[in-house]
Amino acid sequence: MYVQANWAPNWFADEVRWVQETADRTGWPHGIVGYCDMLQSDARRDLDKLKAYPLMRGIRQQLHWHENPLYRFAKSADLSSSKVLQANVRHLADYGWSFDLQIFAGQVDSACELLDACPDVTFVLQHAGMLEDLSESGIATWRTAMKKLAKRKNIVTKLSAFGTFIHRNDEKHIAFMVNEAIAIFGHKRCLFGSNFPIEKLWTGYGDLVAAFVKASAPLGKQKQQAIFHDNAEAVYRL
Repeated sequence: MYVQANWAPNWFADEVRWVQETADRTGWPHGIVGYCDMLQSDARRDLDKLKAYPLMRGIRQQLHWHENPLYRFAKSADLSSSKVLQANVRHLADYGWSFDLQIFAGQVDSACELLDACPDVTFVLQHAGMLEDLSESGIATWRTAMKKLAKRKNIVTKLSAFGTFIHRNDEKHIAFMVNEAIAIFGHKRCLFGSNFPIEKLWTGYGDLVAAFVKASAPLGKQKQQAIFHDNAEAVYRL
């Protein structure tokens, strides 16, 4: 899967076209999560432009906001509560597409509003909710937020980007995050993501995959198969 990489917003269709052409030429990737401005009054005109590309499977618009400006992307913390955004995301069901949801734990209440407003859309939580505060209280807050999200049946989570806030490929931390996410969401709602090329800043692809394989090994081959292959295949219709 290719997930949008923040090209200039007005190039949203150019990005998808380039990836589609790359896949047509090489056979990779097998699906595309593109970008569309879901805060415009009606996103369907732009969604229709993306529909022309056969590998389109979903949309990501990053909604994460944090008190720390270094971690901040969205203009406000509660964009998920926007009725305009909710209406546009709800339209994704007509295209058979998912929505890749990127938020911090502190945004969980408005995120739950979005999920509840779009019951026919599958949401893919990015990076298991982006745990950035590894203190005891920070982990507890994140865990509570993730359990609240997991009560909604229309969300799965990616096991990805666990090096983002520690800037290293830490096997112990990856194992902790994998175990926590599976305990909350269940192995059938967790799928591996590489977060490359960002993780390339501190590790190689082989080392990253090896750390996730090691972390998930105690689960057994069947659950590993689900996490590394089957769940993504089902969610993104590959």
